[in-house]
Amino acid sequence: MEFMAAIAMDLSSNQLSGPIPKLPINLTGLDLSRNRLSGPLPADFGAPGLETLLLFDNYISGTIPSLCEFQFLSLVDISGNKLTGSIPDCSFNTSTRNTSLNIVNLSLGNNKLSGKIPSFLQNCQQLIFLDLANNQLSGPLPVWIGEKLPSLAFLRLRSNMFYGHIPIELTKLVNLQYLDLAYNNLSGSLPESFVNFKGTVITTGNDGRIHSPFSSTSTMSYGGVEIMAGFNDSFKVVTKGQEQLYTREIVYMVNLDLSCNNIIGKIPEEIGTLVALKNLNLSWNAFSGNIPDKIGALLQVESLDLSHNDLSGEIPNSLSALASLSHLNLSYNNLSGKIPSGNQLRTLDDQPSIYIGNPGLCGPPLSKSLFTN
Repeated sequence: MEFMAAIAMDLSSNQLSGPIPKLPINLTGLDLSRNRLSGPLPADFGAPGLETLLLFDNYISGTIPSLCEFQFLSLVDISGNKLTGSIPDCSFNTSTRNTSLNIVNLSLGNNKLSGKIPSFLQNCQQLIFLDLANNQLSGPLPVWIGEKLPSLAFLRLRSNMFYGHIPIELTKLVNLQYLDLAYNNLSGSLPESFVNFKGTVITTGNDGRIHSPFSSTSTMSYGGVEIMAGFNDSFKVVTKGQEQLYTREIVYMVNLDLSCNNIIGKIPEEIGTLVALKNLNLSWNAFSGNIPDKIGALLQVESLDLSHNDLSGEIPNSLSALASLSHLNLSYNNLSGKIPSGNQLRTLDDQPSIYIGNPGLCGPPLSKSLFTN
């Protein structure tokens, strides 16, 4: 396969196979996504002015070459391949060059990458979208994510092997509206200030719609086509108990998923300040104490999963006020008392399974009577 010289090239969704050759020197945009490309990535791409590199959904193997030499690279999506090894760090000579990088999106999810999150990302102060999900990365979450990435709005680290506490410094990410740390080995408790994400407390604008801090800065032009930074054509989100496929409306998804970790302690009462949340998943942890009454302030929430924890006490009546709620799971806790009534709660599908595994609960939709001894 040979390339003709071009400024931008879109060869996506074909049947192209074989390795990626050295690119034309004046190429600035390349989309080879959804092909059958294989073999390792070239050690020298040959296009120093490359700004956009889309290689997702191929069969590319081997390791990732250093991205630090691409001074203009802003959009990188090599997700859904067979890449292995660690993500290489940079060896900047700070006395001879500017160490800042222009990367806005870095999507390396769904590979077999290992090692730690590379420290060169500290130099990506324009980074909005970081997807490293579904790999074999490990180590503690770096504190600098919250200190050095002021523009970060979407952070996906699910299904890796990260451990330790969730850094409180993440609350410094004022634009963060999508945080997915599910399926790791994270531990410790959630301090109250963890629910201070301003990106998840945004309210409606004058037009009545939820406005994302990300949506105004998330588009760029590539080959005459506007592309969302951080997204290929579709994006899978685990919500409502299953994987949902999102496209460009993902910029309005406000998500907090900490499921399948080892987090302990109480759910902070301040969780109710995250009024723009659409998906909240704290399932399969070791949360204890009561469900906060203020959780009923999450009027935008569509999916709420608190199952498989050690929560106790009564279900707050405020849940009945969640008019947007379409998926609820409170199963396998130690909840007790009467299940709240409310029109919205009665519209949910598979009613008994919502509450199963809580022997102390009674009343409809359970068959256990309020007066059963």
